[in-house]
Amino acid sequence: MTEPRWRRPHTRKFRSRLIAALVVGALGAVVAAGALAQGVGKSSLIGKLEGPEVVTDSAKFPKTLKEAPQLAALVKAGKLPPVAERVGQDPLVIKPLHEIGKYGGTWRGGFTGPADFWNGYRCCSGPDHLLFWDYTGDKVTPNIAKGYEMQDGGRTLVLQLRRGMKWSDGKPFTADDFVFWFEDIYRNKDLVPTPAAAMAINGKQGEVQKVDTYTVKFKFPEPYYLLPDVLAGSTQIGGHAQQGLNGMGGYAPAHYLKQFHPKYLGQAELDKKVKEEKFDSWVRMFLFKNDWAKNSDLPVVTPWKTVTPSNTPTWTLERNPYSVFVDPEGNQLPYIDRVVLTLAENLEVINLRAIAGEYDFQQRHLDLGKLPVFIENQAKGAYKVHLDPGDYGGDMIIKFNLSYEADPEIAKWMNTADFRRALAIGIDRDQINETFWLGTGTPSSVVPADSNKYNPGPQYRKMWATLDVKKANEMLDKIGLAKKDAEGYRQRTDGKGRLRIEIMTLGGQFLQFTQIAEMIREQWKKIGIDLVVQEVERSLAIQRTIANEQQLAAWNNDGSEHLFTFPTHVFPFDLIAVVATSGPLYAKWFQSAGTQGKEPPPRLKELMEKFKKAYGVPEKERIALGKEVWKIAAEEVFIIGVIGIGPASMGVRVVKTNMGNIPSRQYNSPDGKTPTISRPVTFFYKK
Repeated sequence: MTEPRWRRPHTRKFRSRLIAALVVGALGAVVAAGALAQGVGKSSLIGKLEGPEVVTDSAKFPKTLKEAPQLAALVKAGKLPPVAERVGQDPLVIKPLHEIGKYGGTWRGGFTGPADFWNGYRCCSGPDHLLFWDYTGDKVTPNIAKGYEMQDGGRTLVLQLRRGMKWSDGKPFTADDFVFWFEDIYRNKDLVPTPAAAMAINGKQGEVQKVDTYTVKFKFPEPYYLLPDVLAGSTQIGGHAQQGLNGMGGYAPAHYLKQFHPKYLGQAELDKKVKEEKFDSWVRMFLFKNDWAKNSDLPVVTPWKTVTPSNTPTWTLERNPYSVFVDPEGNQLPYIDRVVLTLAENLEVINLRAIAGEYDFQQRHLDLGKLPVFIENQAKGAYKVHLDPGDYGGDMIIKFNLSYEADPEIAKWMNTADFRRALAIGIDRDQINETFWLGTGTPSSVVPADSNKYNPGPQYRKMWATLDVKKANEMLDKIGLAKKDAEGYRQRTDGKGRLRIEIMTLGGQFLQFTQIAEMIREQWKKIGIDLVVQEVERSLAIQRTIANEQQLAAWNNDGSEHLFTFPTHVFPFDLIAVVATSGPLYAKWFQSAGTQGKEPPPRLKELMEKFKKAYGVPEKERIALGKEVWKIAAEEVFIIGVIGIGPASMGVRVVKTNMGNIPSRQYNSPDGKTPTISRPVTFFYKK
């Protein structure tokens, strides 16, 4: 019988390298890599958190604008308007981290297929959020919107748009694009069947109104103090690139999308177009046309735009001639001409290509377990390794599908707190940390770093997150699972044999989720639980999640450090492009303010109520409510935390040594779309 991959021992050579390479604690720790490879020398892989800045003082804006050579050639040939006309009067000025860059080059990276759309959002979306985070991930700054003002006691947010700004096809970007999104996409029940929680406060929906060409109001019936954060985060109204395929985003290119909408085209003409383009409904066609990653004809405001879609082996994005991003000297950004993401069949291929120096900047999908190999090949591959630890509690978590219904026996145990707790303390996190994190992670519940303002207290780090096989067995016996079969596995209480639980894992992702789950399967044998590990492809995983078919699922809770703008991995919040949820029917109930889905049990409902309340109160009260949310999450173990507060989930980064304006450490978070929080529009090639 073949030995499981996780059981194969490290060689002595690997171990000696590991000891030299990894003297890593929690945040801010240093990795000494000097003994690993000739020529590397002693270096810190976890550097100082740093990044570029948005310039908001108009007195510091450039007086004249410049552009990339190929765009200048198009202007000269009469194929493009002058750069000043393309950018407009109010450019988005980004001060690079180190220096003014140079134009040119192709950024090479890897991705795992059409379902890996986050790869593009993270590298190339700019981002196109109306507001965004500064490089620390904590402060909201202007972005696509020039500025904002809260009015009417927090009930209204007024956005000032950038005068003269254009879509990538040269058409004006105005308040009409917001009104079209709100009235014709968001309020169309075919396109958006379930109202978004982000567009509501205390269950009451808000409105988007045009004030004038460059002024928009988001108006709500009650105070919505958190709205600037919601517009900055990766939320349902967090930008067109990420959210357009779902009919969300806060704005959309009205001039382009009207030709696919029944209100403007007429049903007969629309039906004809649907048939010609071989879609099964106008809704599917419309949402495809609004998909930033798949439709190369879609007008965008991102600095790069898709020219070869993500459902091909080479996802290619090229500079947007109408990009509103510029540097302080007036150079239109991005500096880099194009980004080419090449399909890799699995995680191993991406890692091998990165080690071989085939990527210019790659962070997504790199395996922490290969860190010594990455370090050893730095000189040969002409790249530098960085580690970016996250502030979230779980590089790996296990989600219970609390709304699972297909098997009533399994559903009963999913909704029994002591069953979930027993499974949580039946995991040997130290063994997992040593084997897969090389000792760099922290055994943890789901709560964020202690420094996080919503952290409920240090005692919650280890709550139901420390191995105790004896207690786990006692708890399972006590709740009615004392009967076992001849092999020591617990029996179902309905007389149908052994209690088997399935965990869904994904291949080709950030961590070796399948192998880790295999280790947990072996560990759970000691508490009589038979775990079946099922690895599936990401698109299929999303389908199963939405269909309420998953039982357990392995993922991470990155983004949860921004509790109120990325709560997907805290409780059943939404069903938009997630590979796992702790209850899709409960998420539907939450998003629809109780009109759809299934009402959650009392403790989960209490968490949801505290979460919703926090959006409409001042910061001090919001922080207190945030702590309460995390207390309930940790106490009830709706999600098992395994290992976190480390660099394993998208925190291993390799960057070519000739690439400039690269931060030594980035804020690692999907809410900051890392590396976009470091503004890749300012990255450039030095030679």
